[in-house]
Amino acid sequence: MTAPLMSLTWTDHLSGRQGYLVVDRLVRGVSSGGLRMREGCTLEEVTGLARGMTMKEALHYDPEGRYVPLGGAKGGIDCDPRDPEAYPLLVRYLRAVKPYVEHMWTTGEDLGLTQDLVDRAAAEAGLVSSVQAVYPLLDDETTARRRLADAFGIEVDGIGLDELVGGCGVAESVLAALDRAGVPHTGTRVAVQGLGTMGGATARFLARAGLVVVAVADVKGTMANPEGLDVEALLAARDAYGTVDRAALRPGDRELPGDAWLSAEAEVLVPAAVSYAIDTANQNRVKARWIVEAANMPVLPAAEHLLAARGVTVLPDVVVNSGTNAWWWWTLFGDIGPDADEAFAHVRRSMRALVEQMLARAEAEGTTPRAAAHAIVADRLPVIAERFGWYR
Repeated sequence: MTAPLMSLTWTDHLSGRQGYLVVDRLVRGVSSGGLRMREGCTLEEVTGLARGMTMKEALHYDPEGRYVPLGGAKGGIDCDPRDPEAYPLLVRYLRAVKPYVEHMWTTGEDLGLTQDLVDRAAAEAGLVSSVQAVYPLLDDETTARRRLADAFGIEVDGIGLDELVGGCGVAESVLAALDRAGVPHTGTRVAVQGLGTMGGATARFLARAGLVVVAVADVKGTMANPEGLDVEALLAARDAYGTVDRAALRPGDRELPGDAWLSAEAEVLVPAAVSYAIDTANQNRVKARWIVEAANMPVLPAAEHLLAARGVTVLPDVVVNSGTNAWWWWTLFGDIGPDADEAFAHVRRSMRALVEQMLARAEAEGTTPRAAAHAIVADRLPVIAERFGWYR
């Protein structure tokens, strides 16, 4: 694996806390990748996420589309987002990396941060937008920015479209895997770790598709019911960090330890919170047939090898949670308009085709879905490089 184009570590002069920016590569001089904030965030973690963003961009390359893939990048700040000093730290970080955001790095929400918070901090740091580096690539910047702003203003049943598109993509990945295996949607059980932006939207779409959400975990613990949780009630009872007010639980719902989701009696596990959630020490507790990575890097490679040996299929994050990033660019470049139905249809169609291609290749080559996804990227990167060029 080649080294990234650029890697930097920033130390805050007031708190001593550190932040990171890794640009894996540039396409047409620009890269894409979110900014996360969590206590314990490391340069190694951000480097892996940046490489994953290069893959996500390449996977959604469509020669007929207006959206042209960018390079991959990622930012990270080592701080608990609940810390009272987290927001001022975020502003100082964005001021420090302002030249990169202005010219080569487009960013947005990720673990621990919402898009509203990133936008507010970016404005305070003197930035036009967290994605302003891509503006020179647009045919009509004014129209494109208005289209994206309109899309971000859409809500569906109380949840913003920008939050829902990612969960729609994860859910479609689950449904594509079930369909390929001949497993009916109705009654299939699922456990979700995390009820934030990605996990909450995923739970909604899966429940509406007929699956039974039997367990949901947040920072307070796991909520479980073998007959199914009331997903909409839990979503309505979340705070800004995805933590559920337990007053919303029904008499038949149980409160279990935080890691109980891992061993839930479910066919599908959706880790949608933190990286490195499933390792060699706890992978043997998994009873599910599929693990669908809504979070970034939730399954360690050594654990994935052990899971595969006992018949557990891991659908990789680079495919599964790529819908949000692609939706941003489909909307900004004009492949779709600011409309929820159009967005969901486009996400479903794209994700379904990508997951089916990945699973078919894995089956034909006798490998894992992750290896198949890497092979698809390896096929596409030279095409992108030849057409648009990149810097590594």
